[in-house]
Amino acid sequence: MTTFSIGETDFLLDGKPHQVISGTLHYFRIHPEHWADRIRTAKAMGLNTIETYVAWNAHEPVRGEWDATGWNDLGRFLDLIAEEGLHAIVRPGPYICAEWHNGGLPVWLTSTPGIGIRRSEPQFIKAVSEYLRRVYEIVAPRQIDRGGNVVLVQIENEYGAYGSDKDYLRELVRVTKDAGITVPLTTVDQPMPWMLEAGSLPELHLTGSFGSRSEDRLATLREHQSTGPLMCSEFWDGWFDWWGSIHHTTDPAASAHDLDVLLAAGASVNIYMVHGGTNFGTTNGANDKGRYDPIVTSYDYDAPIDESGHPTAKFHAFREVIAKYAPVPDLVPEPRPDAPVFEVALSGEGEWMPAATGPVSPAPATFEQLAHLGPLVRYDVDLPAFSGPAAVVFDEVRDLAWVHVDGTPVGRLSRALHERALTIPAGSRLTVLVEDQGRVNYADRLGEAKGLIGAVTLNGEPLTGWTASPIDLDTVEGAGTGSIGRAFLRGSFDLDAPADLFLDTTGWGKGFAFVNGFFLGRYWNTVPQNTLYVPGPATRAGANEIVVLELEHAVEPVARFVAAPSLGQLEE
Repeated sequence: MTTFSIGETDFLLDGKPHQVISGTLHYFRIHPEHWADRIRTAKAMGLNTIETYVAWNAHEPVRGEWDATGWNDLGRFLDLIAEEGLHAIVRPGPYICAEWHNGGLPVWLTSTPGIGIRRSEPQFIKAVSEYLRRVYEIVAPRQIDRGGNVVLVQIENEYGAYGSDKDYLRELVRVTKDAGITVPLTTVDQPMPWMLEAGSLPELHLTGSFGSRSEDRLATLREHQSTGPLMCSEFWDGWFDWWGSIHHTTDPAASAHDLDVLLAAGASVNIYMVHGGTNFGTTNGANDKGRYDPIVTSYDYDAPIDESGHPTAKFHAFREVIAKYAPVPDLVPEPRPDAPVFEVALSGEGEWMPAATGPVSPAPATFEQLAHLGPLVRYDVDLPAFSGPAAVVFDEVRDLAWVHVDGTPVGRLSRALHERALTIPAGSRLTVLVEDQGRVNYADRLGEAKGLIGAVTLNGEPLTGWTASPIDLDTVEGAGTGSIGRAFLRGSFDLDAPADLFLDTTGWGKGFAFVNGFFLGRYWNTVPQNTLYVPGPATRAGANEIVVLELEHAVEPVARFVAAPSLGQLEE
């Protein structure tokens, strides 16, 4: 039996000192047919371990409907890691942050009346315990002391930045151990004294999350944990992007230097991210620290392995550093080849927003009240008679709303810009299309409601009698012809063989794109992201179809596929 344990100064693999050199891959951000390739490429950089979060809301978006197959086949992912001779670290949360919608917590959970998020509140504990038991059914038999490859399991995630409920942490530990987890248990926090103290328990091994000043951070960790291995379990080697900002990058040489300092100190490390992947569909999260900032579709993260799975300058810089401390494979992956370049004419199939169908209620229903997990809801209300322009005021819009009077667009309201009022002309019917742009994944706004929140007034008087109609993107169709304004656009193209593609979205406004029914994600003609990654397994030899659901107006009804990704302007 192989053993993995915590020694006086090191991790011990079969009783001998062992330095963990790990990198993060999120199985839920990578097409399953690419899992093996990404693991193999990470191994080529010199890693001996792969780490992943577990996204609860990917496995159980609807309460009681647990899924661990296909994209959610955590067991297969761990087995593929083992086949490459690598160890695995599992971080099941339940909260993961990760710039992933709702921080990984299911909407049905966070919208439960009276629930206490991330604390020892009975409803939350009951649901989390059931979730963890399901995860550990997959993880427990794959632990290293049972012939598998899992060497560490993390309890919660950066909890010291959020709370200090020790009873909650103790309950997570109890459930974990009762489920048969015998490998060492860890916590992670930024190396600030109050976070380290609040976010762990004496029996859990502290690790840090940071991306610079490695020597100082390790010293802080050691002050709070006098024995055991030092570990940075989130070495931030890049950063994420949000709509309306730049494309964030870090200098490969500077990141490599900080990695060198860590490894030279004998510390273990998990590189976050070694390969970021993609927020396919509408899985992106958001941050709100006074301004709402939804995360873009790409999760490239400026990682050593780029969004389409190829090595970057940072990959080679890290590989050179790792080679000083551990053996690295001789095989070096090839750089990214140019993707096929071509254009596809898109036929305009007209307006695609479905008619109002929902029941009438006094106030607008939220997405949660509708049990709707999609990004769009249509709201309608009859207007009272009034003459001349009038002010319509919303308590709050979450997150972006297109306002129409008698079918004619009259304006847009953005949560990010704190907009909640506009002037409308006289008419008989007010229609508001609302987009959930991404659920906040950090701090106290976890689980907040989406849609039109609170009251809506016209010239100070409440508007009542609303219908709220959820829109299922999988079933919408064009209702005529034309590509002007909000429109359903479709085109077809042939490929000699399946291939990674990069779809240029700069000629369009805002919306969603699909290839062969595969939901690529959101696009927007604001900065920074200009292309969407199309994974090769979503394409096929022969005929392929692209569908674009445009929310505003596509300047050019053409789909352009380009040779390389364009993720936006860098900070100068």
